[in-house]
Amino acid sequence: MARRRTRTVLAVVLVWTGLLAAPIGCTPRPPADAGGKPRPPADTIRITPDDGAKDVAADSKLEVKLSSGRLERVKVTRTEDAQAIDVPGSISEDGLRWRPRAGTRLALAAQYRVDAVALDAHGRRAARNATFTTLVPEHRFIGYFNPENRSTVGTGMIVSFVFNQKIKERAAVQRAIRVSAHPPVEIVGRWFDSQRLDFRPREYWQPGTKVSIDLRLRDVEGAPDVYGIQHKTTTFTVGRSQISTVDVRNHTMEVRRGERLLATLPVTAGARDTTTYNGKMVVSEMFDVTRMDGATVGFRNETGKSEYDIKDVPHAMRLTTSGTFLHGNYWAHPSVFGSANTSHGCVGLRDEKGGSQSSPAGWFFDRTLVGDVIEVVNSPDRQVDPWNGLSGWNMDWADWKAGSALG
Repeated sequence: MARRRTRTVLAVVLVWTGLLAAPIGCTPRPPADAGGKPRPPADTIRITPDDGAKDVAADSKLEVKLSSGRLERVKVTRTEDAQAIDVPGSISEDGLRWRPRAGTRLALAAQYRVDAVALDAHGRRAARNATFTTLVPEHRFIGYFNPENRSTVGTGMIVSFVFNQKIKERAAVQRAIRVSAHPPVEIVGRWFDSQRLDFRPREYWQPGTKVSIDLRLRDVEGAPDVYGIQHKTTTFTVGRSQISTVDVRNHTMEVRRGERLLATLPVTAGARDTTTYNGKMVVSEMFDVTRMDGATVGFRNETGKSEYDIKDVPHAMRLTTSGTFLHGNYWAHPSVFGSANTSHGCVGLRDEKGGSQSSPAGWFFDRTLVGDVIEVVNSPDRQVDPWNGLSGWNMDWADWKAGSALG
């Protein structure tokens, strides 16, 4: 990851339901199964529409399909104005197909997320995750944002908007979005480009803070003859403070609640040629199991094929848009954790295949909220860019305020 990073526009809607086709992959090549036989490709889960698809029509087909094996579970949600709504559907009797309830049409101006887990003939799991957005009516703009309405988040949560159109009238749009807190605290918006606007206070939120996001974008002209359509209020609550510090040199992660040290966990981080970013990163998405494909973050071998493709990475927590995760690792030898850095840039915690709640990864996953801060220190890599994920805490307050369109 260290040498081949590409900037990916951060699209946000969930907790982060808002990562449109954000890459998933940064872990080392998995070993062969016992007996020397390579694991089957398990590229059998097909999701329609495609991952990352945009401007999907309301009458488009929504389907999850297998060529073999059996679907274990499928969860489909659509998110509108940070309100996540389950899409009802069912798995066919033969286990090869999931479809929405009869008569269900896709909603316009919404983002969909599909999480599917399947079993092959040997009972091994494979996962696929996809997001796509539906068509926004012509001459309208919409802002996809996080966190989810009425959610409880960590103290590092940043309210992040990604607009489906380039915004020319930044001041007018920023003025129409009010992020307020109780108890009161100064909150400032910063533009990273013509489609990305983030809001944060000077310091991390205080536990127990109630935050309100008031959108008054309806009929606001964001660009010539392009008007907003949202008029809505959402809220979230800041939970307990948990900040974890990954020391790459010492191969450890200290997990603290306030001033109290909960645990020191052994980790493995990025190898010499694929180092892990330094700096403050924020958990933006959590998957109990997900697929990590090196090709999505530029790791291809001489033949152009992905250097690794792991179908069932357990307890995965996204830290950057470009593909940095903190996740469970069952394929590395136990001696690696706490003693060596072997990954493609992610931070790995010891785990078991299928995910164990009693493993270090399972223990940490169960105690983590979206919005929790993971700070990496003593890595030979540079500091993570503020735009890469919810990493705006790496920018000082004066520079942050300078990016506001309101002066």
